[in-house]
Amino acid sequence: EEQDAGRSIVEATQELVQLFPEWETAIRDFYGRWTDMLGGPIHDTVEIFKKLKDDRQLKHYALTNWQTGLFDIALVRYDFLHWFDGRVVSGEEKTRKPFPEFYQRLFDRYNVDPANAIFIDDNLRNVKAGEELGIRSIHFNSSNQLNEELKKYVI
Repeated sequence: EEQDAGRSIVEATQELVQLFPEWETAIRDFYGRWTDMLGGPIHDTVEIFKKLKDDRQLKHYALTNWQTGLFDIALVRYDFLHWFDGRVVSGEEKTRKPFPEFYQRLFDRYNVDPANAIFIDDNLRNVKAGEELGIRSIHFNSSNQLNEELKKYVI
């Protein structure tokens, strides 16, 4: 979580290597081979996003907990990350979900009214934080579940 809020990967790696020298290779491989571990997109979810974008009735914003350098790698790897109308990335902002100021940056930067927004996240803690700020929220579990939840909002 500290890296998501802007802590450098180098600093975190050095600290962990000092704490666990017997695991140095594995610790260094975590970021050194991060692109190998990244995996692929959830295709059904990307398809839901594509349908929402193609409909052109709504704006779509990313409010994401990613380390700065690693998010840049993901941007190259996943075209759908460019479909958002705007984004707030925790590593760039030096704060993260579930802290209210992180959500507020999205509201302020893109003139988003929380009462007119829907927030989707796979972390229940983040969903609850969004709800406390007045955002209708969906706790993502699967593509099918997301599709059904979106129907409740006539989307």
